[in-house]
Amino acid sequence: MSTRVAPIVSLALLFAGPASAPVFAQGQHESNGNAGATALAGRLDKIIHERLKSEKFKPGPPADHSQIARRLHIDLTGRIPTLLQMRDYLENDSPKKYSDRVDELIASSDFARNFTHYYRSIFLTGTANAQGQQFQGQFESWLYNHLAAKTPFDKIAHEIITSTSNPGGQGPGAFNAVNENKAEHLAGSTARIFLGVKIECAQCHKHPFAKWTWQQFWETAAFFSGMQPLIPQPKGQTPVSANNLEITIPDTNKIVKAKFLTGEVPGELGTATPRGLLADWVTSSKNPYFAKSAVDHLWQYFFGVSLTEPILEPLDDTTPTHSELLDELANSFIASGFDVRFLIKAIVLTDAYKRASVALNPETRESIYFFAKMPIRGMMPEQLYDSFAEAADFRQEIGYNETVRFPGALAETPRQQFLNKFASQDRRIEMQTSILQALYLMNGKLLGDHVKLENNEALRTIATAPTSNTRRVETLYLMVLSRLPRADETEKMVRYIDNGGGTGDPGQAVAEIYWALLNTSEFMLNH
Repeated sequence: MSTRVAPIVSLALLFAGPASAPVFAQGQHESNGNAGATALAGRLDKIIHERLKSEKFKPGPPADHSQIARRLHIDLTGRIPTLLQMRDYLENDSPKKYSDRVDELIASSDFARNFTHYYRSIFLTGTANAQGQQFQGQFESWLYNHLAAKTPFDKIAHEIITSTSNPGGQGPGAFNAVNENKAEHLAGSTARIFLGVKIECAQCHKHPFAKWTWQQFWETAAFFSGMQPLIPQPKGQTPVSANNLEITIPDTNKIVKAKFLTGEVPGELGTATPRGLLADWVTSSKNPYFAKSAVDHLWQYFFGVSLTEPILEPLDDTTPTHSELLDELANSFIASGFDVRFLIKAIVLTDAYKRASVALNPETRESIYFFAKMPIRGMMPEQLYDSFAEAADFRQEIGYNETVRFPGALAETPRQQFLNKFASQDRRIEMQTSILQALYLMNGKLLGDHVKLENNEALRTIATAPTSNTRRVETLYLMVLSRLPRADETEKMVRYIDNGGGTGDPGQAVAEIYWALLNTSEFMLNH
């Protein structure tokens, strides 16, 4: 349970009475003082509804209160809700309870922490390896401080693009370090992450399908060929021209001058660095790619699919699958001053986000791509670990004030050992788990030590408190699965406790049910 509230106090409150989980009515956006986010949510829903109508899809049912509360906590704070958070939500009759909970979670430090993990996984591709881990800690510290301070997204991106190598890959310099300080790697990563364009496909030859050429790839790489800042020109002298920025393509004698992907030739540098000139163009509100790429990253996070799928990269003769939705999101993001919180709030206020993840009739893959239902998604490794920590009563707070973190030190912590085994996957709606991962959870020390009555105060209280076995089962389900059990589940589990489980001991039977719930796919997936 949460370290903020003593387990026995939480459980005493839980034993007071049952909670219900009514369905959250669609269209109930709940005005909360942020009219802009609410209005944007309405516009997004209108676009989605019109698309569903044109494709002859009927939207699925809304999620019930238990489902939406769990989903919201995982998506916004990176962990399942605490017992008290679930009980408070289910027993709250206010029509504003959903938007109030959204505001509460977005304002929490856990929000910045969760999106630090998400954006780090995007910005530092390949951090699962030893080199990535070397820079991960300080980069996360830098990124967390920016997200907690509500730094606009364009400012964060600008600082990353303009960063250069420094000892230990500190802060935003980790982006440069992970890309090995190579112009071609930096060009590919910058275009893919911040523009949604995969120009690296054209690094060696003309791509057979995409419009991006070999020439354009190296024109972008030229911005990274000069690693040192330019010396400001004395007053009265002609500024250095960016036309002098060039790169010699490896293993050739060909020299390519810097040019933006839109075909524009950069102007005078003045006191700017080559990277600064590129970053100014990339993060400009007039850039046709930057805002769309940024909002698509967030949309994929919440819905599991890109707004340009099934074609992940728009080509010359292909429009994004949801061009109108993408434009609305991008334009609103720009108008907000690249405010990540504003955009996230609007997304989670939509009816589309609040739909249930149940199977539709007929069930088709397109129901996910047109947002008729919420897909079942895998959690990020950090989210899964922190949810285990909450449910199994070993919550471990992670600070962001470290100055140095090394791969060896990271590997020694239970958290890092877990993250090493549960690497992030690109498509979270197609999560795959291995036998080794299942065995690690079922038989490993991580959960093994915390499903024992003697090691878990919350579990011991559930097993020994003077209450009914029905209430024990309800509490276990709320603590692990964030919902009340169905009637058939209650009957089966109460009977199991009455019979003493596998050992004849009712207390151990409670622990066995607890362990079984922690190992269910329902717990390990976001739905």
